[in-house]
Amino acid sequence: MKRKLWPVLFWLLLWQGASMALGQPLLLPSPLRVLGCLGELAGTPGYWAALALSSGRILGGFLTASALAAGLAALSARFSPVRELLAPAVAAIKAVPVASFIILVYLWLPGRWLTTFISALMVFPPVYLNLLEGLARRDRALAEMARVFRVPWGRRFWRLDLPQLLPYLRSAMSLGLGLCWKAGVAAEVIGVVRGSLGERLYESKIYFEMPELFAWTVSIVALSALFERLAMAGLALAVYRRQKGYMAAFTFILTVWFTCLIGPVAIMRYLLIAFYGVPVLLAGMLAAPECSTSLSPKKSD
Repeated sequence: MKRKLWPVLFWLLLWQGASMALGQPLLLPSPLRVLGCLGELAGTPGYWAALALSSGRILGGFLTASALAAGLAALSARFSPVRELLAPAVAAIKAVPVASFIILVYLWLPGRWLTTFISALMVFPPVYLNLLEGLARRDRALAEMARVFRVPWGRRFWRLDLPQLLPYLRSAMSLGLGLCWKAGVAAEVIGVVRGSLGERLYESKIYFEMPELFAWTVSIVALSALFERLAMAGLALAVYRRQKGYMAAFTFILTVWFTCLIGPVAIMRYLLIAFYGVPVLLAGMLAAPECSTSLSPKKSD
């Protein structure tokens, strides 16, 4: 279902009306002024460098936490002692304020790892709990039938397990991507991570540059929405149009992510936005229509 634009237009008009009623551009700049400031920032290399740096570290934390949560959820679904062992830790991460974690981790880790660690820490609980719930609600009869007919593990995973986990996986990715951006940028603001989006927000607040502060905030919201859309589209294509090209695209994305983590000398991180989008688009273009499932009975002549 296509999203209607009138709610967005309503809130933009409300924002414009509040700015005109207040009459203090330094406190509440208008949307047009913020858009103009955003255009000026987009013309500077520092703007794109900050976007790429923060994106690499935040999404690196998301991917790390997602991989760890998926593995531990699979173990917890199979072994109850693992689930019982992890339950207090997951509950503690959910209950403790993110600011407390940021302050503690800031004392233990260098600034370049702060964003990635905090993002991963906040992403882990929703991804782990959603996948654990999905694994617990799988159709046992289908799994038993696949085992009896000796369906290969890979085919069973793609055709039986993953479609059943898809709603939980979508929920986990949506929640995780939202949390990783909030927590990651908060960590950058508190830790004043050099060259990051959080540092730009902090400087805008210190110098009372409200249009610039709003422009950076709009950029963060737009990035979060963009990556969520790309992740959901890539997930849907990978599930419903299973092709080897997706494995190549996924490997390429992991390579870019690892490059973004190895240090400031990584040139590829400055092209992160393009690198994250191109593999998904190429995989979608190369994917062929899905063939009929191999588990369906063949019709006799």
